[in-house]
Amino acid sequence: MTETKEDKPGGESTLTVVLALLVNLAIAVMKAVAGLITGSAAMLAEAAHSVADTFTEALLLTALRTSARPADRRHPFGYGKERYFWSLLAAVSIFVSGAVFSFYEGFEAIFGPTVEQESPIIAYIVLAIAFALEMVSWTQAVRQTRREAKEQNRTLFEYLRHSDDPTSKTVLFEDSAALIGLFIAFAGIGLHQITGSQLADGIASVLIGLLLAAVAYLLSRTNRGLLIGRQADPVLVFAVGKRLRAIPEVEAVVDLLTMTTGTDSVLLCARLDFDDSLGAADLERACVRIEAELRAEFPELTEIFLEPVPRNDPELRARVLARYGRELHGGAGQ
Repeated sequence: MTETKEDKPGGESTLTVVLALLVNLAIAVMKAVAGLITGSAAMLAEAAHSVADTFTEALLLTALRTSARPADRRHPFGYGKERYFWSLLAAVSIFVSGAVFSFYEGFEAIFGPTVEQESPIIAYIVLAIAFALEMVSWTQAVRQTRREAKEQNRTLFEYLRHSDDPTSKTVLFEDSAALIGLFIAFAGIGLHQITGSQLADGIASVLIGLLLAAVAYLLSRTNRGLLIGRQADPVLVFAVGKRLRAIPEVEAVVDLLTMTTGTDSVLLCARLDFDDSLGAADLERACVRIEAELRAEFPELTEIFLEPVPRNDPELRARVLARYGRELHGGAGQ
């Protein structure tokens, strides 16, 4: 996979992840101390939340480093999918070390013995400091994500839906969940102080667990799709198909296969029905020229395979129809 400027040491993706890691590590320590002092289940759940986020950032740093390795004999298409593997482990980390512990603390507070709340002011101070620090990390993640969405002429929602880079998306999701979790913890501790019942504290811890489980599910679903071989961005697929049909030697685009092999890295296999009047040498030269033109126009295409095929081959037509429900002669928007 080609290393982008955002992935290089000191690049924006690395800066976003490192900043989030340092912030979450500091917050985790503060929350753990406050949770032990106050006896608040919600505060301990938030400490687990920050610990999970810290593990997540460490895994994302590993993803950025390992996925940038160049292709070799054992991995001829590069190591781009390593980013999705480590990001998937990050999602699992959020669930195991964050959500499960939060559920445990919550149910213990709801159904277990009563624990007196002590020094709630400490919890409020820690939550306020944590909110300020989380806002720093969240602002950086939002800034990067918006910039990348603008570069692709997309809304933020569209970018998060179609992006093949899980790094900034993961940081943005977990930081957003962290800010929401702080409000939930504040409410739980406040209601505990007002009512004298730890039920609200326990419910707050369970809600934090549900929040983390939801984030873990969203991230794992995204990375699962990329790991098993998701089609490239439909906008890119449509543009490539349109470009191929505009080539004089090409009479029809019979099949167009793409797979995301890493961030900004796409494998393309195009089955084309060429003009029958072309000789073997003309066909070879056309394929070489077409590949060069596609690489120049679409830098994301790191591997390109062009296969001359007849459009009326019944077996091939059956496979195309089974995959897309129609033939692609008239358009590549799949």
